[in-house]
Amino acid sequence: MNKTYITDSKEETQEIAKNFIKKIMEGDIVALYGDLGSGKTTFVQGLARGFGIKKRIISPTFIIVRSYKIGSKYQVLSIKYFYHIDLYRIESLNDVKNLGIEDIINNSQNIVAIEWAEKMQNLLPKKRWDVKFEDLGGSRRKITINQKL
Repeated sequence: MNKTYITDSKEETQEIAKNFIKKIMEGDIVALYGDLGSGKTTFVQGLARGFGIKKRIISPTFIIVRSYKIGSKYQVLSIKYFYHIDLYRIESLNDVKNLGIEDIINNSQNIVAIEWAEKMQNLLPKKRWDVKFEDLGGSRRKITINQKL
């Protein structure tokens, strides 16, 4: 699947993410790419809402990893947790390894969204969703979702 969207608001970006969760399976990784302010965290907020998570979703820039329990009403198959990872402050691949992220992404009960996923380099699984964001000015965003198998 390779799909491109143009959004005109934060709400539209979140709605695309909420609808996108219908395609997500247990253990899926959603790798997010794009410049600062391009819509990555907004998209993650939509994913979380789609999973019935009511907590306020903010980028975990300083703590790097946040986990949220998915409500039983929204659990699909054996998905139990939604992880939001932000690697913006990560300097090296060794930093990624020391965080235990590999254990999180290898657990099939987790759905993991990773901002600045390019910093994981070859640690990213080959099977994943790549979501690329481009700021088109104002509140317009171009979002391209590509499934990697």
